[in-house]
Amino acid sequence: MLRGRIELPVFESRLLEGNPLGDPHQREVLVYLPPSYDESENRRFPLLMVLPSYASGHRTLMSYRVWEPDLFERYERLLDAGEVPEAILVAPDTMTRWGGSQFIDSAATGAYQSYVVEEVLPFVDEQYRTEPAPERRAVVGRSSGGYGALRLGIDRPGVFSVYGSHAGDSLFEVSIRPSFTSAAITLGHAGGVSRFLERFEKRGPRGGGDFEAIMTIATAACYAPDLDAPFPHAALPFDVSSGLPIDDVWARWLKHDPIRLLDARPEAMKSAKFVYLDAGDRDEHGLQFAARRLAEQLESRDVPVFHEEFEGTHRGTGYRYDRSLPLLLGALEA
Repeated sequence: MLRGRIELPVFESRLLEGNPLGDPHQREVLVYLPPSYDESENRRFPLLMVLPSYASGHRTLMSYRVWEPDLFERYERLLDAGEVPEAILVAPDTMTRWGGSQFIDSAATGAYQSYVVEEVLPFVDEQYRTEPAPERRAVVGRSSGGYGALRLGIDRPGVFSVYGSHAGDSLFEVSIRPSFTSAAITLGHAGGVSRFLERFEKRGPRGGGDFEAIMTIATAACYAPDLDAPFPHAALPFDVSSGLPIDDVWARWLKHDPIRLLDARPEAMKSAKFVYLDAGDRDEHGLQFAARRLAEQLESRDVPVFHEEFEGTHRGTGYRYDRSLPLLLGALEA
């Protein structure tokens, strides 16, 4: 049993209302309040925002798994051991029809980065006793959530000051490009994108090929929206019939790569108090190579970086929060 408590208030998002996918604009936000939150009416707490990975939601973070603690149980174990300070943990609902938003604004998906920064954070600050200042806010995520944390650091300076990315999407040529072959095969067998989506919405993904295909469509809607194209208004970076890349579309995707964004913006993330990066040494998507490059870029800007490569793969790495949470929350206290 948690000593703190979890609340799931609902609010209406103006920014998500009428979004292109018809996804709900009434959204929950998951808020974990630490054990001593109710002991004083005046005490305020730092905030840690946790961004879920692709095809996961805010409620996934408190999902039961036998023999494995959820995020909040992990946090309280660390708290009991004196390894972390008390903090308010927040997870926004950023789920979409295609399984994820990449936490950025897209004309084909919705204004999800703006929603997080301009609606979720103010809502939480108003309803709960946070310390509403960037130097008292951290953001962390795994996989797509790690990508979202990096993008917040690059795109929205002055909102958070501490960032954590567990195998966050980047170095797209290595981590994303290889999956296009499997996606092209799946979409080709289905008869194209439209027919694949008709089947997908009836039964969900059946196997790895389906998962890579829907993830490709989801990311295409974020990285290369095309409102003049048929629904889902997303430009694929490869030809379904041949699997060969479409260079101009792929170039649009690459502009969203955090590594390229950092190269293009010399001042990006220079104000960060601390950045945590890790990836497994056998990550199936090669995100250990991406984390290495990100660490080099940030260190060259004199940003305090902790970079670690651990023995493991991409999935089943929720235990890495045992490593990151003390460092992230400790950086807020520094």
